[in-house]
Amino acid sequence: MLNGLQPWHLIILVLVVVLLFGAKRLPDAARSIGKSMKIFKAETKDLTGDKPAAHEDAVPAETKQIPATPAATSTDQQVADLQRQLDELKRQQAADQTQKNAS
Repeated sequence: MLNGLQPWHLIILVLVVVLLFGAKRLPDAARSIGKSMKIFKAETKDLTGDKPAAHEDAVPAETKQIPATPAATSTDQQVADLQRQLDELKRQQAADQTQKNAS
């Protein structure tokens, strides 16, 4: 490998890609790769601290607060109710299983 890729290597590569994917799918594939690269570039800029101008002008989003839940006793009551429902479902499933086995 003296010169790496030569022009005829690239021509063969392009022909193989066209044969594998077909001429109709290539524009869509190129478009999706371009979008992915744009998103990747924007994310890497965000990681390095360089903010694009579009993000600087953006209005900060409103944050919605989840309403506070009642005291811990109500959550304990909910857990107890759910546990009771789970126990009932397990009993029903066991009863159904015994009926199937008896048949």
